[in-house]
Amino acid sequence: MSGASTDYEVLWNTIPIPVLVVEKDGLISAVNAAAEQFLSMSARSLRTKKFTEFAPEGSRLAALLEQARDTPASLAEHGVELTEREAGAVSVDVQVTPLTDTPKSAALLVMIQPKSIAEKMDRNLAHRGAARSVSGMAAAMSHEIKNPLAAISGAAQLLQDLCADQEVELAELIEEESERIRRLVDRMEHFTDERPPARLPVNLHDALDMTRRAAQAGFGQNVRYVEEYDPSLPPTVGDRDQLAQAFQNLIKNAAEAVDGKGQITLRTAYRPGVRLAGVKGGGRQSLPLEVSIIDNGRGIPEELYPHIFEPFVTSKASGAGLGLALVSKIIADHGGVIECESGEGRTVFRMLLPVWREVDE
Repeated sequence: MSGASTDYEVLWNTIPIPVLVVEKDGLISAVNAAAEQFLSMSARSLRTKKFTEFAPEGSRLAALLEQARDTPASLAEHGVELTEREAGAVSVDVQVTPLTDTPKSAALLVMIQPKSIAEKMDRNLAHRGAARSVSGMAAAMSHEIKNPLAAISGAAQLLQDLCADQEVELAELIEEESERIRRLVDRMEHFTDERPPARLPVNLHDALDMTRRAAQAGFGQNVRYVEEYDPSLPPTVGDRDQLAQAFQNLIKNAAEAVDGKGQITLRTAYRPGVRLAGVKGGGRQSLPLEVSIIDNGRGIPEELYPHIFEPFVTSKASGAGLGLALVSKIIADHGGVIECESGEGRTVFRMLLPVWREVDE
């Protein structure tokens, strides 16, 4: 029996999706390893809670459990709201099956299907494609636009010396607008560098700390910063300056979202399980290093949310919409994935990155 019990534990914890057993009183009696990770709590802590405690107000979870007790059949519900501690309210698919033929008194087997990782990968590949399309456009624009702009700006300066006061104002306007276009082209030139990043060990906490200190000294000086770091996190592989640039763009967006006076949480964690096809077909690569930048601001407008990593998409009146596209390119160039979850009062940008290995040298 001992061997059979061991085999059961191995099988139970090998199931890749979160699975729970919920007793007739609603208490959780068993969870597998995937459920522990999904709910960010240990099995011991979960066994003291009712499963409905993880349902936000308005969730259909309680009704689904009650319905399952009235029928011997398995029931499934799509788009059920659950509260996952790391990400807040998330939408999942839930399947509930009574464990005996008398469901009224039976425990329920509950299987949770979180948002498909394949869906995340598809979106990430689309983000990469958008960044690459900007690369080609930026290279062409740099040459085709900068030279005419220099001529226009020079002519505007000459006009200022020759014109009357009212016309001088128009000449100054021409020069200012030309300069604004030049700055936009300069920003787009960040996309033209197709060289792979350096492959050096990068301490993510050093890069985050450098970025946080720069933010505190400038655009985010009145923001409250919370650091929740995993001290055992191994280094990633890449270019520290490029990763710091990505972190700075995200922290700057977060500071603007909280109007310069809210809270930004910088979090790191080691979460094995996510694998992605390697760069240039180099096999599947694990992405266990998680870096999250979380703010308690107003959230991303619903109509922009599906497109935030695309170039020229922005909710800012004076924004160019290139910051997140550049972040997406940097993380993709490092072989990683970036995802966003946003709602009123909470936005999370989560980056998954590979671990540095000796062979990377």
